[in-house]
Amino acid sequence: MSSLEDLDDQVAAGAFRRLVRHLRHREDAQNIDLMGLAGFCRNCLSDWVEEASDGALDKAAARDAIYGEPYAAFKARQPEATAEQVEAMRISVAKNG
Repeated sequence: MSSLEDLDDQVAAGAFRRLVRHLRHREDAQNIDLMGLAGFCRNCLSDWVEEASDGALDKAAARDAIYGEPYAAFKARQPEATAEQVEAMRISVAKNG
């Protein structure tokens, strides 16, 4: 079995960009639902990009890179989370430990 660390950086970058483009296209996959199912969302990705940039990007710039627009514009189009979504997210995030 191959290690993730053995994955070529260009291949990994290409896959990451494809994931980001997919998430930009699929706005119906809300962050709250991604958190509830997988324990991460677009905001998590932007936080990871910010951390990986070693200070080259701040939170707003990292979010712009992931969302392809200011975060506030994306958030304004999203419906309010339901109590069930929030609870699913809470349970899922607890698994991230």
